[in-house]
Amino acid sequence: MDTGTHLVIGLGLAGLSQIDPVVAASPAVTTAVFVGTVIGSQIPDVDGLLRFKGNATYIRNHRGRSHSLPALLIWTLLITGALALCFHGLPLLHVGMWVAIAVCFHVFTDLFNTYGTQALRPFSEKWVSWNIIHIFDPFIFLSHLVAIFMWSFHLAKPQLIFPFLYALIALYYMWRSLDHYILEKGLYRKDPTYQPGDKYTLIVTFHFYVWNVVKRRTDGTFQLGELRNLKLKWIDTIKCEEHPAIEASKKHENIQALLYFSSYACAEVSEHHWGYEVRWADVRYRHRKQYPFVAVLRMDHNFLTLDSYVGWVNESRLEKKLKVDLL
Repeated sequence: MDTGTHLVIGLGLAGLSQIDPVVAASPAVTTAVFVGTVIGSQIPDVDGLLRFKGNATYIRNHRGRSHSLPALLIWTLLITGALALCFHGLPLLHVGMWVAIAVCFHVFTDLFNTYGTQALRPFSEKWVSWNIIHIFDPFIFLSHLVAIFMWSFHLAKPQLIFPFLYALIALYYMWRSLDHYILEKGLYRKDPTYQPGDKYTLIVTFHFYVWNVVKRRTDGTFQLGELRNLKLKWIDTIKCEEHPAIEASKKHENIQALLYFSSYACAEVSEHHWGYEVRWADVRYRHRKQYPFVAVLRMDHNFLTLDSYVGWVNESRLEKKLKVDLL
């Protein structure tokens, strides 16, 4: 989820903690849990600091180890330990439990996005992305704002507001998950071009009844479409090219970062008087007829690197990112 949504969830979990009699009985414990859930709801994304080491490092590691199973325990212990130093006499089991809930809830919600996480580490480096909930979901965000507003102005007790909120959120997640499952399983019936072996991925968008569709054909071709109001429409087809320059590009760290993160990357190559430009794009992210998540490598005719870029960029800004003038 986005930072704002993680923040309101942290505040919401602080309100939910009032159902714990030990927390509700002490203003000091309530404050400690409030601080702990807010920090816990944010701390897995501390790996955003990796941006300072470059886009390749960030893409390869964001939502990786910081969202792993060991990290859940590490973040909980660090935050609870810091709170113990600031608030004397805390019931650490209760405080630690609410901090752990906040940290785990952060990772849990991230699993439902298209970007995904490596939550199965250290057992697997697989990126788990369920494509069910948009990275910013208006219902989740606004429902939390309403609950926090009611709590702030004492319109109802938090012991009533927040259990109702999270029961509603749980039902919402179940509905969206079931809806996604049914729609994705039935895509081949809506596709007149379906061939045995075709694999479909249904990807959430900002709109409830509009989904993006990626079909991987057995010949390596990707077909991109849209499911709008239960009607499937194909809008683009991408044939992944094969070329020695493409194979050579896989040795570059920027290309490796994208390929490590995505199994939906497709390459195309163009030849110029100075050499080759290889462009890898993650076909899951199509926006306004463009694929903004790319890794681009420019090489001379001997496959030596001239310039490169990896990250999110639109076509008009890409040339500014590639600093070498090759005209």
